[in-house]
Amino acid sequence: MTDELEQLASCMFNNTVPPSWASVGFLSMKPLASWINDCNDRIDFLEGWIATGTPIKFWFSGFFFPQAFLTGTLQNFARKNQIPIDRVSFTYVLNDHMSHEDIKERPDDGVYVYGLFLEGCKWDYKEHCLAESDPKKLFQEVPLLHLIPEIDRKKPDSGIYITPTYRVLSRQGTLSTTGHSTNFVINLELPSRHPQAKWILAGVACFLALRF
Repeated sequence: MTDELEQLASCMFNNTVPPSWASVGFLSMKPLASWINDCNDRIDFLEGWIATGTPIKFWFSGFFFPQAFLTGTLQNFARKNQIPIDRVSFTYVLNDHMSHEDIKERPDDGVYVYGLFLEGCKWDYKEHCLAESDPKKLFQEVPLLHLIPEIDRKKPDSGIYITPTYRVLSRQGTLSTTGHSTNFVINLELPSRHPQAKWILAGVACFLALRF
């Protein structure tokens, strides 16, 4: 038995992802059993895309490199309107009155995404904004998010929290060949009635994950 096979067998026994798999796979902190389930779900998502065409909604956590998906969405909008892409940015709309299962057709512009979770706070469905976490609840799913490209958009001066979005809980990553972090994805603008400093002290973050 080679050293690599011995290491593979040891990882399977300990329910950890073998380094040879992790080095070419998606970023994850899950044990091997959950990692395999996640991998199968990602394959099903992509196979469905190939078989039936572009989805009307996207499981955001299922992308290997979600940053490229976001850039591609902006590029499609820029080409459609024949404008430079550097004039286009996202407006973020949370549809907390419906779930991704209710979506029956794609939007005119932008994309519907789901599969994001909040850490350090929760979404208040009555006030439609961020709120203090419930006791003993570390994470909460983010409502259906509509990413809408907008030309020459001006960012709101108040009423939002700039929420960093990560692929995994560690909030650490390395720079890829494209110059992007392998972990950080985007800063979401989520409605909030609390001052920005309050949430920063609380360590609020939005991250991408499927299971814990």
